[in-house]
Amino acid sequence: MALPRMIRVRQTFPRPRVADIPRAVAATLGEAALRIKPGDTVAVGAGSRGIANIGTIVGATVKWLQDLGARPFVFPAMGSHGGGTADGQLSVLEHYGITETTMGCPVRATMDVVQVGEALGLPVWLDAYAAEATWIGVVNRVKPHTDFKGSIESGLFKMMTIGLGKWKGALQYHRANVNHGYETVITAVGREMLAKARIGFGLGIVENGYDETAHVEAFSPEALESGERRLLKNAREWMARLPFSPIDVLIVEEMGKNISGAGMDTNVIGRPSNPHEPFPADPKILWIVALDLTEDSYGNAVGIGNADFTTRRLVDKIDMKPTLINAITACAPNGAKVPPTYDTDREAIETALSCIGLTPPERARVIRIKNTLMLGEIEVSEAFAADLARRPDLTPLGDPTPLPFDVAGRLASR
Repeated sequence: MALPRMIRVRQTFPRPRVADIPRAVAATLGEAALRIKPGDTVAVGAGSRGIANIGTIVGATVKWLQDLGARPFVFPAMGSHGGGTADGQLSVLEHYGITETTMGCPVRATMDVVQVGEALGLPVWLDAYAAEATWIGVVNRVKPHTDFKGSIESGLFKMMTIGLGKWKGALQYHRANVNHGYETVITAVGREMLAKARIGFGLGIVENGYDETAHVEAFSPEALESGERRLLKNAREWMARLPFSPIDVLIVEEMGKNISGAGMDTNVIGRPSNPHEPFPADPKILWIVALDLTEDSYGNAVGIGNADFTTRRLVDKIDMKPTLINAITACAPNGAKVPPTYDTDREAIETALSCIGLTPPERARVIRIKNTLMLGEIEVSEAFAADLARRPDLTPLGDPTPLPFDVAGRLASR
């Protein structure tokens, strides 16, 4: 098959950056007028997403608390992730550089929960270790959610709901989402946590379109909700996007849980990860080819159902147990469906191009990306050449070249 030639392109996104992360974390915690006192125990919740500099940010939070005279410990605030086990969640934190050695404090994991309140007629669950602390701090990235659109989406409120609720809470809240809607559940449970669970602070992180730490800000319990809503607006403004729509074929070199909770960020690909809420179909992509699964996913390929074609090397890495735990907990079984699978990258890509209609494959509108987090440099097919010339935010980095495959049919790196 004649394949389209590709042009390497650099995208320009807004790029605010935090130059000195430990200093910025300490400064914002010091300015937040927190009620934490020397001798207080503080449970610091850390999640399972691939957040830039998360080990540094959590470590700086721990150090600030220790300098204050408090006694912090870190706990995994990540719902059903890590296979739904305490050891699995500790392993996820360890991979992000969060251990007792690197943090200089205990790291405690349990899947046990206690009830601390009630919201929407349902019990509100809290990690048992966190419940024993004087205060709880939640540290998370604020960003557009992969499942729904609202004025509060993925961030501190979600961590107080899904993360602090562990597997038991995640299972219950995702089922409640089907009836009440995501934003209603997250808001109601988060407010109950703030009222009943001795939340001491939230530390919100916003990233720019280059997967860099753009902003960190600490909030007292009273300021947490309004602060998160404000940070979400920044996150939307700064996020990376694909430059064109419609697209015939999107080639995604790798997907995975460390890339997005949905494997591929649905805000980038315009496809929802669950069927329960409306989601903007933007950009419009006819077919998605997912080539590989990151090692950092530990076999969890949730979100593979959003691909239309895939490869044997990706499928062979899938551990269906954590994939199904994640998908069924979220009431989104489609996320675990495995698409048509081909032995080589070339077969998968050629098959996708054979299904675009009457457009010759060499004239197809194709975009190739590393993953949905790394969109600063991408490749676009020659069919977009005229559009490139009209876009000051896009810089071609060379002449069109063929898609490079090795002798085994694997797409090669540039």
